[in-house]
Amino acid sequence: MSDKPSVLFVCVHNAGRSQMAAGWLRHLAGDTVEVRSAGSAPANQVNPAAVEAMREVGIDITDQTPKLLEWETAESSDVIVTMGCGDACPVFPGKRYEDWQLDDPAGKDVDAVRPIRDEIRARIEKLAGELAAGRTAG
Repeated sequence: MSDKPSVLFVCVHNAGRSQMAAGWLRHLAGDTVEVRSAGSAPANQVNPAAVEAMREVGIDITDQTPKLLEWETAESSDVIVTMGCGDACPVFPGKRYEDWQLDDPAGKDVDAVRPIRDEIRARIEKLAGELAAGRTAG
């Protein structure tokens, strides 16, 4: 078992918010955190406006594909961050849960996605700091 914390980002389509959050955490935490993302009803592709908004800040998420949320993935994650998946998100005792209320970038242009991207970054910076503090406290 790895001592590296595992974070799962979940939204409905796994095409915008969760992909941007995963991109930010990979970028900011490097290999100190296992990063996962999934959706309760995955889209066919990552939202092009989300890809462009992340590209503008030097993060490439073009190689990511929306994935179906699987029970085992959630069960084996330490932190589960939900972003509007509602009752489709499984709940496991002992897991840390955060529910981030964020605008959905679906159907929006890149100008409308930038503020969502920036809000996600602020939340990821806080989460990454908490994960790093927890790792060094042990």
